[in-house]
Amino acid sequence: MFSFKEYSSQPQFFLLAGPCVIEGEEMAMDIAEQCVKITSELGIPYIFKGSYRKANRSRIDSFTGIGDEKALRILAKVRETFGVPVVTDIHTAEEAAMAAEYVDVLQIPAFLCRQTDLLVAAAVTGKAVNIKKGQFLSPEAMRFALQKVRDAGNDNVALTERGVSFGYQDLMVDYRGIPEMQKFGAPVILDVTHSLQQPNQSAGVTGGRPDLIDTIARAGIAVGVDGIFLETHRDPSVAKSDGANMLPLAELPALLRRLSAIREVIDRF
Repeated sequence: MFSFKEYSSQPQFFLLAGPCVIEGEEMAMDIAEQCVKITSELGIPYIFKGSYRKANRSRIDSFTGIGDEKALRILAKVRETFGVPVVTDIHTAEEAAMAAEYVDVLQIPAFLCRQTDLLVAAAVTGKAVNIKKGQFLSPEAMRFALQKVRDAGNDNVALTERGVSFGYQDLMVDYRGIPEMQKFGAPVILDVTHSLQQPNQSAGVTGGRPDLIDTIARAGIAVGVDGIFLETHRDPSVAKSDGANMLPLAELPALLRRLSAIREVIDRF
């Protein structure tokens, strides 16, 4: 069974990476293959990330998915083919048991991190739970979300920083929150690409600053984050969700090599 604590005890940081949403089997398998190749080379514990459905969309005509069961089966195939754990978002309590049949980690979206029924439903599946910190919450407030999962009998849980609302159309990362949340005894992940979103654009499509992915990620490793989360795509310009802030897949190896080198230096001190 996948364990966040086991992954966070490794010499390297761990990585959650993949497409924003599963667009099809070929693209998922391609991205997974490339991620597994570079993380294996660098000794980085890896979790494949892919949403089977996107519920939080700005416009009703935005792409949401290819069908729940079809996408979940693709996630299961990634796990079986490459021998890596997989993570996906859930949006309602009813989805928890369904998704748990296919994946190793259930992820609670930031906007839903206070939803008690959702947190408890994820916890009682026995799967690992990753709770994204709401853009509207302080790091200290996340101890209550964490405690809900623990009180439901599940201590296999991590917290994810994904930026704080900064005005109406921007986010910022307060790196003080990483050690603050680590005090709660759970691994802390930095969601690099979502931290660079520029939400609530007038066109109804979220913008982003992918040019700062390297900057945000390097800073996160420097302050001691346990894991890195990022979304990647062979060609973000044609991605069906969140392409504006995704990392081109071809740039992933060089980024991970830089982050690994920083981690090695940090571990000496």
